[in-house]
Amino acid sequence: MIVISTRDFKANQSKVLDMVNSGEDVVLKSKSRGSFRLTPVSHEEVARAKHDITAEIVDGLTQYKAYLEGKAEVRTLDSLIDELEGNCR
Repeated sequence: MIVISTRDFKANQSKVLDMVNSGEDVVLKSKSRGSFRLTPVSHEEVARAKHDITAEIVDGLTQYKAYLEGKAEVRTLDSLIDELEGNCR
């Protein structure tokens, strides 16, 4: 495992990312923000995350459209909290 400072990372980003991509464990250490493990992510994972966000936005817009058309009512925060508390008992 290699531990590098944020200053070293900024100066050597390409080198560090190549190391991570080739399987090296790299931890980025910051005095003020803590430590972070760098991990490669596949293109499929990025695409899946983007798709999930898109689906949530489309769902929200669909619900809002139903509300505007009078097909759904807006739930208050209090009613949602009551429902959640009921499910936890």
